[in-house]
Amino acid sequence: MPHRNARLTLFGRLLIIDRAQAGWKQAHIAAAMGISRRCVQRWLARYRAEGEAGLRDRSSRPHHSPSRTPASRERAVLDLRERERVGRDEIAVQLGMAPRTVSRVLARHGVPHLALLDPITGQLIRASKTTAVRYERERPGELVHMDVKKLGRIPDGGGWKAHGRASGSIQRDRHTVVGFDYVHSLVDDHSRLAYSEVLADEKGPTCAAFLERAITYFHAHGITRIERLITDNAWQYRWSLREVCAAHGIRQKFIKPHCPWQNGKVERLNRTLQTEWAYRQPFASNDARTTALAPWLEHYNTGRRHSALGGKPPISRLRPTS
Repeated sequence: MPHRNARLTLFGRLLIIDRAQAGWKQAHIAAAMGISRRCVQRWLARYRAEGEAGLRDRSSRPHHSPSRTPASRERAVLDLRERERVGRDEIAVQLGMAPRTVSRVLARHGVPHLALLDPITGQLIRASKTTAVRYERERPGELVHMDVKKLGRIPDGGGWKAHGRASGSIQRDRHTVVGFDYVHSLVDDHSRLAYSEVLADEKGPTCAAFLERAITYFHAHGITRIERLITDNAWQYRWSLREVCAAHGIRQKFIKPHCPWQNGKVERLNRTLQTEWAYRQPFASNDARTTALAPWLEHYNTGRRHSALGGKPPISRLRPTS
């Protein structure tokens, strides 16, 4: 492939040679082809020195790059990305580098974006739905997203993630009924402030009680009024939240059926919950995993850098509370 800004392809350069060998003056060749005389001289000189091979495209990469990131630093970036699966902003802070430098290192080594990776295994996958349309509400509380994520409970003593597949825990887990945890979450569209709880079910009264506690949590963090609540079309959301929403002046909105990306901000939170809390490390018991949620949520809201917020945590978009 020729350089995207090159005036001449390989065939154009061969035409220069043919015309020069036919007796054309260099000035006439330059005028006929719309290039400079110096350009004609360069290609003729390269042909005399190297033959036809000298007319082929060469990399424009410099022979020396004194300011390039050292190989040891690049290796540290790649190791941190592979180990933690975090974005460029978090890598930049941990390694004391510019975010743009981290981006260049990742691109140079062909590291795919996090959105293209499986959240659990880190393997490259093809997304089932992608969209270039992105929106963000102008103020906190204008719109909040609500959803629930079901997770298998951890048997006492830990499951296969703690003991390995070869230890027999897989067979034990298949014959042990441990049930599920239901992680209820509410996230603010503008600030990405999030609140989550691990509850025993996803029934209507449970969802309504969770929403009441989430409203209190948001109020304590500066979001004093929630204007709209968007959820999927589950029965418990359509009917069991009506009284809570009416009491707080919240307007309910529902996504189009079978279009979960319309509730994408809380769906993305669910994915982050899995990769950075639920499956980040093996837990010896279900209670241990549940206990770890609150401190992780505090880190998410006050310390974790969010790429959609310019590398800042959600709390940065909220007014300080007394």
